[in-house]
Amino acid sequence: MPDWIPESWALLLPGSALWALALYLPLSAPLSRLEEALAAGPLDEGSQLVALVVSSLLLALGAGVVINLVLGWALGPGWGTSLGLVAALYGLFWGLAAASRNE
Repeated sequence: MPDWIPESWALLLPGSALWALALYLPLSAPLSRLEEALAAGPLDEGSQLVALVVSSLLLALGAGVVINLVLGWALGPGWGTSLGLVAALYGLFWGLAAASRNE
């Protein structure tokens, strides 16, 4: 088995979770079509919100797994997780910088 394929899927969880955290806001922003479709549907407002949050979390987690696998394949094991940490901290840094600039 190639060294970039983990022996256990549990080894993918930290890096995938970090990538999901880093990608949550950028990927959930373009879900306006889903939000419009939910608003036109029969669900009440609370159920619409739950469906929207769950779908954006699943989208971010799926993208996180794919990015972690691709980076693990391209750069070697461990790099996908390391870059996921950098991406999550980068988003946090820019979010805090934008919040302090608005004060």
